[in-house]
Amino acid sequence: MAESAQVSEFDRDIEIRRIDETTYAAELAPGWVVGGGVNGGYLLAVIGNALRAHLPRHPDPIVLSAFYAGASTPGPAEVRIETKRDKGSLAIATAELWQGEELRITTTATYADLDGLHAKSSGFERVTATEPELPPLEECLSSTTAPEQVKEFVPMLDRYELCVPKEQFLWGGAKPSGEAVFTGWLRHHDREPDPLSLLQVLDALPPVTFGLELPGWAPTLELTCHIRHKPAPGWLKVTHYSRNLSGGMFEEDCEVWDSAGTLVAQARQLARLPRA
Repeated sequence: MAESAQVSEFDRDIEIRRIDETTYAAELAPGWVVGGGVNGGYLLAVIGNALRAHLPRHPDPIVLSAFYAGASTPGPAEVRIETKRDKGSLAIATAELWQGEELRITTTATYADLDGLHAKSSGFERVTATEPELPPLEECLSSTTAPEQVKEFVPMLDRYELCVPKEQFLWGGAKPSGEAVFTGWLRHHDREPDPLSLLQVLDALPPVTFGLELPGWAPTLELTCHIRHKPAPGWLKVTHYSRNLSGGMFEEDCEVWDSAGTLVAQARQLARLPRA
């Protein structure tokens, strides 16, 4: 009898179990904590996995827009889904993540079959965004070498590898650049990227406020993710940038490029300035 394929750490951490027709149970893993709560991108991947199970004819996230009502903690959670449309080429649903009596996230999502959508398109592409220029991987510094005290504050640094140019390696004593930009190579340790893992990647990098000498946890208020393509295997290039810090908040735009040089995902979030 052939052995079953080994489940990756990421897939194990986003596992869900169906409770009834609209509710799925999850166990939020402690390894995805950053600062004062569980990483918002990881939480979207958990919700996204429940939506994928709930909408089997539409397996791929296309748009997820999430509002964060409060910080999540490791432990049991429920994803409660209400389908708004499930016909034709698109499905639309709302999904809420609860812990006990506390609402943590409310999400509206559009799902589809990316292969089917691309087959029906004309093939026309117009991308004016520019793939970031990064030094070769061997010339970058890896998050795996971050000091233990940093990993204690950001345990999720051990869940994937992030390689950044030396001048951005904040954990190694690099000076703030004065620019609200952060860029690096990224991959999960034991799995290739796919549309579901991109939901976590879109919120994986340190806040761009680090470059402005504003370190610390920056709580997300709202995060919208757009998945454009299924990523090719290999390392991803991820870039975050912001143009406006105002009223105690900042927006953070993210672009993700795959190993074939394709823009595969984008996101924008509004977050509060880091707390001391």
